[in-house]
Amino acid sequence: MKVILIEDVKSLGKKGQLVDVNDGYARNFILAKKLGVEATPKNLNDLKLKKANEEKVAKEVYEEAVAFAERISKMEVNVSIKAGEGGKIFGSVSSKEIAQAAQDQLGVELDKKKMQLPSPIKTVGTQMVPIKLHPKVTAQLKVNVREA
Repeated sequence: MKVILIEDVKSLGKKGQLVDVNDGYARNFILAKKLGVEATPKNLNDLKLKKANEEKVAKEVYEEAVAFAERISKMEVNVSIKAGEGGKIFGSVSSKEIAQAAQDQLGVELDKKKMQLPSPIKTVGTQMVPIKLHPKVTAQLKVNVREA
């Protein structure tokens, strides 16, 4: 019997996959626990439409991320911090402070968890901060650290 899986089933397949299983296994386990539905022409068509819709939504999200990345790459954020002689900073500039500065200065809301700082910024000057907006899209934000 052919079955369309509604949820992931260990050792059988992933959600949305069409699998061929024994009739008894399908009736007594897959269909009984609502892990899948029988592969009728109507259900196959529904699956096809659902996959097409998911692809369309994923493409739109990707395109929005690319457009936002272009906007971010043209922006510049200024962060002021206390410093001593020779540009030595007291403390450091973290992703939380960069996100707050972007919100205040540019009106852009950036998630501090998506900023990929290898370590907090500890020097005065200009730094490029990578921000992961999408699994395939990473933007570069220019951050100017100045003495206060």
